[in-house]
Amino acid sequence: MAHEGLLASPDKSSTTSLLSAISNVSTRPFVLAFTAFSCGAFSFGCIVGYTAPTQSSIMKDLNLSIADASSCSLFGSILTVGLILGALICGKLTDLAGRVNTMWITNILVIIGSFAIAFAKVHIGRFLQGISVGISSYLIPVYITEIAPRNLRGAASSLSGIFVGVGISALYALGTIVAWRDLAILGAIPCLMIVPLLFFVPESPRWLAKVGREKEVEAVLLSLRGAKSDKSDEAREIIEYTQHVQQQQDVNGHGFFKLFQRKYALSLTIGIVLIALLQLGGLNGYMFYTGSIFTSTGVSSDVGFISTSIIQIVGGILGTVLVDIYGRRSLYWVLLVYSVYFTKPVFGFNVRKNGFMTLQKNNCWETGTPILALISVMVYFASYGLGMGPLPWIVASEIYPVDVKGAAGTVCNLVTSISSWIVTYFFSFLLQWSSTGTFTIFATVMCLGFVFTAKLVPETKGKSLEEIHSLFYDSPPEDSTIF
Repeated sequence: MAHEGLLASPDKSSTTSLLSAISNVSTRPFVLAFTAFSCGAFSFGCIVGYTAPTQSSIMKDLNLSIADASSCSLFGSILTVGLILGALICGKLTDLAGRVNTMWITNILVIIGSFAIAFAKVHIGRFLQGISVGISSYLIPVYITEIAPRNLRGAASSLSGIFVGVGISALYALGTIVAWRDLAILGAIPCLMIVPLLFFVPESPRWLAKVGREKEVEAVLLSLRGAKSDKSDEAREIIEYTQHVQQQQDVNGHGFFKLFQRKYALSLTIGIVLIALLQLGGLNGYMFYTGSIFTSTGVSSDVGFISTSIIQIVGGILGTVLVDIYGRRSLYWVLLVYSVYFTKPVFGFNVRKNGFMTLQKNNCWETGTPILALISVMVYFASYGLGMGPLPWIVASEIYPVDVKGAAGTVCNLVTSISSWIVTYFFSFLLQWSSTGTFTIFATVMCLGFVFTAKLVPETKGKSLEEIHSLFYDSPPEDSTIF
């Protein structure tokens, strides 16, 4: 592995396999299921993207001081408070109610929250939306991972991740021309579109096997894969492995705390670190305070929002193609490198206090810093679209077996939610302390993430979920070929 490049050249068989997999699963139930949950991802993005373009106008209408760091922090972080609550219940809820029924719940929460914001109950609305985000950030990648074939799993998950970026981008762009109350209503439209689709969306075959509805597994796979696919082998693999896991439960015990057994230590560490890494690397600081960053560096917020919207969508489309060709780990390495390189230049946020002496002496500062800040933020969002956003959740949704998936999802989601709240709440205070120091901290976190990924994160491309779980948990470490 030491001799591998960060991105090895893709072989033609990988590309052919990807195209073949896309052709095989172009069935109506799969497309419908993917569309419904991708609309959920789009709604997720709308919620996250709502704060940045509306913060100033909301706080002005509510008679709050935009210069007050505590007011900004409360407004920006109330979403993440709800997100923490959603994270606490996401695993148990999806295990008990099923993936599709849980999607119903998240949509209802978003609709109520959006109308609450429109009627000036901003904190209540954002809190309810936060609960929805906390649940759906786990639910959407898990469901798509469980219904997609192995050769298409990464691409399908990444493509759904694009819709998060599209949602963010859409709200960024619309926020420049639409009032904040109307924008809240527009953000509820995806959920209103999802509701009728959910009547026809099939349940996850792996969840069906988990709850003992084994007779339905092959029928669901037949609808998802089409008549030409060999669904019997896949159904048998899912059922046999689920039964194996349940037998192990009888020996090793049940319950939430089973996750903390020694054999799950590596996978739990990988999931927690990858998902928390993006938040501690400053994601929500960028997402929620993008407008402030652009304004303070002399960039038009409208230009900045539109530019980052376009680049994020383009990056997402490219990431969808690359993830199942180059693999998760290799792509993530490259994105971390770019993020480290382009995070620190954003310290131009406090340009007139912390400028480069060289630029000041050459009178290039006034024109150079806005361009540097815009490029840096655009590259950061391009990296997010390419895979930094969806890849950690793709890996986390792949590496846990069905008996601890709910518990692992809760723990990973809770950790990232708390990390998200910390960054969102303290971002304003950190910038008052030192803008240079703030973005240097974020860059340092990304550097540590690169080392962690290189040393511990496995490549899961091309393996079924049952193969991944077997290699992680059923084979001695020296016999494992996942690394």
